[in-house]
Amino acid sequence: MNLREACRTGTERLRAAGIADAVVDARLLLEWAAGISVTEYALNPEKPLTDEQEEAYWSGVEKRCRRIPLQHITGEQEFMGLTFHVNPSVLIPRQDTELLVEEALKRIRPGMRVLDLCTGSGCIAISLERFARREKDFKETNKFTGSDISPEAVATARENGRLHGAQVTFVESDLFEGLEGKYDMIVSNPPYIRTAVIEELEEEVRCHDPVLALDGKEDGLYFYRRIIREAGEYLNDGGWLLFETGHDQKDAVIYLMKQAGYREICAYKDLAGLDRAVAGRYYV
Repeated sequence: MNLREACRTGTERLRAAGIADAVVDARLLLEWAAGISVTEYALNPEKPLTDEQEEAYWSGVEKRCRRIPLQHITGEQEFMGLTFHVNPSVLIPRQDTELLVEEALKRIRPGMRVLDLCTGSGCIAISLERFARREKDFKETNKFTGSDISPEAVATARENGRLHGAQVTFVESDLFEGLEGKYDMIVSNPPYIRTAVIEELEEEVRCHDPVLALDGKEDGLYFYRRIIREAGEYLNDGGWLLFETGHDQKDAVIYLMKQAGYREICAYKDLAGLDRAVAGRYYV
């Protein structure tokens, strides 16, 4: 069977299983199984698959038909133009979160200590470190830390840090519990889905993303309250606190930050026009 035939048949199987992005997923699975790029497929669609490649492809298609996320099958996801290893222990990095990284990068200055709470795969902390070093030429003057309560997530983040040669320290910690010292910036994409809503999410998220990374308790604001309340003890004067938020949580998060004395509070929309990030500054 050649590439074109495999892609066509794979698309049919995925579509029959109700996979919305059947065409895209079939192609991505084929590129993964055959070890080719989209350009290689376009230039030589008649290239035959080896037995091993064909076996890997149909195994991947079968798993995707069972609603296992594509990223858990291939073991990777792109974020900020970088490739990250992912698994069921971490939230799959999403494009929405790139806005948080972009806004944080605008505020990073030489010598800053930066903390990423609820780091998961480490995609935020690693992206910040890599782009700050590349674009701002900060060399070794910035210190980046990522923390997560899940030891499996921390292990994945460390693996990704090694993959990218990122100078980020990853630690196991329940928010600030295991951390010391003060930071000039704290960023976080905390769990923010209301508990009652989790059962309504698509199967790929509900059954395969770690609940620990999704569940924001009854109103979805539990972790925002904790972080906003506790962060003052860990921020230097004038330090920044930046969050990703759910599309309907901006006003609540801004209110919580104002009540805690944060100033210069701003909200930002993603490419779809949805409220997705909030930033504020803490003064001692």
